[in-house]
Amino acid sequence: MKFKAFLTDNGVNLLEKRFLPALDKMGRICHLYLSRDHAIFLHNLLNGDGVQSIAQFRKETLFEDYRISSQNDDRIAFSLDLALLHRALRSSVSICIEGGAANRLQIKLVKKLPPNSRQPTPFLTFETKGYKSAVIQDVPISKPLSRADVMELQSALDMAQDLPQTLVQVPDLVQLQSFVDRLKHVGDLLNISITQYGDLHLQVSTTLITVGSEFRKLRVLGVQAEVPAGDPDMSAQSRTEMAIQRGEALSVQVSMKHFAKSLQCHLAKPDCAFYGIAPQGTCLTVIFQFFIPGTRQTDKSVSLHCRLPVLETGSG
Repeated sequence: MKFKAFLTDNGVNLLEKRFLPALDKMGRICHLYLSRDHAIFLHNLLNGDGVQSIAQFRKETLFEDYRISSQNDDRIAFSLDLALLHRALRSSVSICIEGGAANRLQIKLVKKLPPNSRQPTPFLTFETKGYKSAVIQDVPISKPLSRADVMELQSALDMAQDLPQTLVQVPDLVQLQSFVDRLKHVGDLLNISITQYGDLHLQVSTTLITVGSEFRKLRVLGVQAEVPAGDPDMSAQSRTEMAIQRGEALSVQVSMKHFAKSLQCHLAKPDCAFYGIAPQGTCLTVIFQFFIPGTRQTDKSVSLHCRLPVLETGSG
């Protein structure tokens, strides 16, 4: 089982400045899944508990001179601590900068014998080589997953790629986060409704108070329906209930904590975000989209999305 590559400048910037800070907010421990073509960071895909997040990169986006081999179809997966990974990367980058253009940052899998141990331990190692010296930063990792576990991880990844039939583009993520920060003080459960007309309705209810907000006429991807003629004075809740009865909306309840956590993905600096509810209301999906710099074209070499477990389904 072997893996080594050199991080590109773009790869360093994406990981150090954007994705690792965002993913660390999802949870410190995650899986890193390496294949011939991709590097994928995965949260909660095997235990199914909490927010699932999937950040996928084509190998050329992060690396050059990429080499991987294993008896499991050249696939390697292990878990690691994102905070330790981020710290090692930051430290290695600062050494590279001090050393100038002669330094390149290599990343590779190694086994080493820790102090006072007789059992070799796996590490993900950053190595910076200059003219006169080499600096090594070791990040401890789990024992690489077995063939069966890698197959289970791949199966969970395949299932997590299914998209909701209707997606709505949400407004500014920072604005949405500010609104959710206020809602957090009201209650622990968030009701979310999404219509095929492009409406997103958020609501928190307690025995004493109900607070909500509605975003209307959002951009819709996928299945879309014409806005029905109706009473312009109808409340947002009444409109949503009618849409559910028509089969043109879905409604679910999620943990406010999970929803707030998913919004931390704005640290990865996505260009836009879409929300959707899976068929039968099995999960709430958030898809973050990235553009090729200087364009409005989707950058297909990078993807990030979250799936939030549902506590209660109110869909028809």
